[in-house]
Amino acid sequence: MTTYGLPHRRTGNGDRYRDRYDNRDRARYGDRGQVTVEFLGMTPTIIVTLVVLWQLVLVGYTYTLAGNAADEAVRAATAAGPGARQGACQDAGRDKLPGAWEGGAGVDCSTANGYVTADVRLEVPLLFPGTVGFPFTVHGHAGAVEEEEDDD
Repeated sequence: MTTYGLPHRRTGNGDRYRDRYDNRDRARYGDRGQVTVEFLGMTPTIIVTLVVLWQLVLVGYTYTLAGNAADEAVRAATAAGPGARQGACQDAGRDKLPGAWEGGAGVDCSTANGYVTADVRLEVPLLFPGTVGFPFTVHGHAGAVEEEEDDD
């Protein structure tokens, strides 16, 4: 019997019987349950990763909403008359925002040298839109040339 460098152990008949069946059970069942233990250990890491990714999606979506709201606001402001420009700008800037983003939105328009600009500020929601705001504000900015009326 080769021991491969291990000290030789003398065993009786009972040990030989037990060793033979222990090896069979070990080969049959192997690392059963190991995958479950590893998955349970990784579950918090997986959940935290998904939460961070979801928050990044909300930040990106808020940037998209802010840019679109600024475009809509400046488009409406250029079409409106000089006296009604600020009201048209604010209404159009908030018009297409979802309810969760509309509450904390700020829309400002200004005109200088025939150029109309709109600035939109939106608060990023924390995990669930409409609940708590993330302490991060997204800014959207757009500009367009003021439309001229024909006298013909």
